Amino acid sequence: MPLKKINTVLAAAFILFILWFGTEFILSPETTAPGFGLPSRPSGDGGGFLIIKGIRDVVMALVLGILLVTGHRRALGWVLLVEALAAYGDMTTVLAHHGSVATALGVHCLTATLMVVNGLLMLRETREVAAAPAMPAPQPA
Repeated sequence: MPLKKINTVLAAAFILFILWFGTEFILSPETTAPGFGLPSRPSGDGGGFLIIKGIRDVVMALVLGILLVTGHRRALGWVLLVEALAAYGDMTTVLAHHGSVATALGVHCLTATLMVVNGLLMLRETREVAAAPAMPAPQPA
């Protein structure tokens, strides 16, 4: 399977996964929160932070989706690398708050690492295009 097709399938999978997970946090934060890996759901008005997390995820997915659909593959690679920091941040948050190590590593760290791999593959795929030498301008005779 060509690298471009693999990258496209991986990026589309990330977009759908992040969009789905974000939407779940917006529509049903109380049932989705335990899957995040923290030991307890925020009490009182703290539940609003879960909706903020959902909005963040939806926006991240939309940015990736727009870059994929418009064919900005090199930018997509860079954005995948940057957005992986959010998943690494989620992992760190879960670990720092004595949450589930299995979820921190098996969900957040794995997702972030796969995003980094996909981003690097995307950059590798587009490296030849970006590095192609410019054709010299025709000289007047």
